[in-house]
Amino acid sequence: MGDLAGIFKAYDVRGVVPDELDEETAEAVGAAFAEVTGAAAVVVAHDMRASSGPLASAFARGVTSRGADVVNTGLGSTDMLYYASGSLGMAGVMFTASHNPARYNGMKMCRAGAVPIGGESGLTEIRDRAAELLASGIGGEGGGTVSERDLLRDYADHLRTLVDLSGVRPLRVVVDAGNGMAGHTVPVVFDGLPLDLTALYFELDGTFPNHEANPIEPENLRDLQKAVLDVGADIGLAFDGDADRCWVVDERGESVSPSTITALVAARELAKHPGATIIHNLITSQGVPEIVTEHGGLPVRTRVGHSFIKAEMARTGAVFGGEHSAHYYFKDFWFADTGMLAALHVLAALGEQDRPLSEILASYTRYTASGEINSTVADQRAATARVREIFESRDGVTFDELDGMTVSGPGWWFNLRPSNTEPLLRLNAEAADEIQMAAIRDEVLAAVRS
Repeated sequence: MGDLAGIFKAYDVRGVVPDELDEETAEAVGAAFAEVTGAAAVVVAHDMRASSGPLASAFARGVTSRGADVVNTGLGSTDMLYYASGSLGMAGVMFTASHNPARYNGMKMCRAGAVPIGGESGLTEIRDRAAELLASGIGGEGGGTVSERDLLRDYADHLRTLVDLSGVRPLRVVVDAGNGMAGHTVPVVFDGLPLDLTALYFELDGTFPNHEANPIEPENLRDLQKAVLDVGADIGLAFDGDADRCWVVDERGESVSPSTITALVAARELAKHPGATIIHNLITSQGVPEIVTEHGGLPVRTRVGHSFIKAEMARTGAVFGGEHSAHYYFKDFWFADTGMLAALHVLAALGEQDRPLSEILASYTRYTASGEINSTVADQRAATARVREIFESRDGVTFDELDGMTVSGPGWWFNLRPSNTEPLLRLNAEAADEIQMAAIRDEVLAAVRS
């Protein structure tokens, strides 16, 4: 049994098994989850890690000890769990640590309808109640039941109703599942489509023997990029460990920015929903709100993080939202994030015409970005103040403190924001061209690291 305060994060639960997260802890969290949410039934799924099944079973014991029922869907991706929560109208919990190393595991929680549970929406209360139960004994009257239900085909069929793939030409596609849950879901979702699929690392293996299942890191895309070129593929797709994020590689083997995918999918959604609202976080490309506006939509800027995106989507009724981290959110998927649905949109856009992917995406790519650069600093506030002092004396420069500090000037902008959990400052910079971007990036980094 570990320290619950250490494993309950802002949006989820995550820790080392069994030192920080063990079956007793999972059982206590299950009981607390049932009590705090008042759920009559909870749907549970888990990823391919060796510890995931046992932890999910222990959580179910906790839930049923409070008289609530559990629907166990077994192996699944995180967006499949959101589908289950939305379609069944049940609270849900996914056991996964996403792309973290094998020794980790965790939980992503939601209320019925895939409404996220975070630190300010019940997660803190669940943590505190679970800690009480661990100290006093879990107990409970029991009475809840556990049933098994396979929802993979239903999930795949639902996604296929949300994107028109009827006119897609034959495509050669490489998918890197990273030994994660896409190896389980992709074969069923893609079944029957005119796709010549080259599968990389589809074997479910929570030890990640080939590479970390985190496509935001360039080194984890190298096998995919090589395979795209080797087989002459039209597109490459990489998923993270729990398959809720998807990264795209074009036919040249070039990595595609999630901002570009956000702009493409936004344009497609606006064609179906003219004038709709599109959410983008504040470190996506400036090209995203420009393209949304040009397509008649209303762009709304929000903080980084899925709980902020989902809350803003629900508040505004937005049809779509995108983040720099390759999370994509859809109104017709209960405002939840699904990389698989974004992938289907890109396949549809590519397959509806004869041009290569790089040519299609060129019109959605307008600026040069640095990507996210982390700097370890002892005093985040002092480092940020040094950067502010440099830029506030310059003409035409504006400051915004929605999430960290965003500084904008003629033809460029950058955001500097602190990590919530580590002594890091995260820099994202963008400009009209590589030379200007590099100059801004290097100037900010020099001040931060001085």
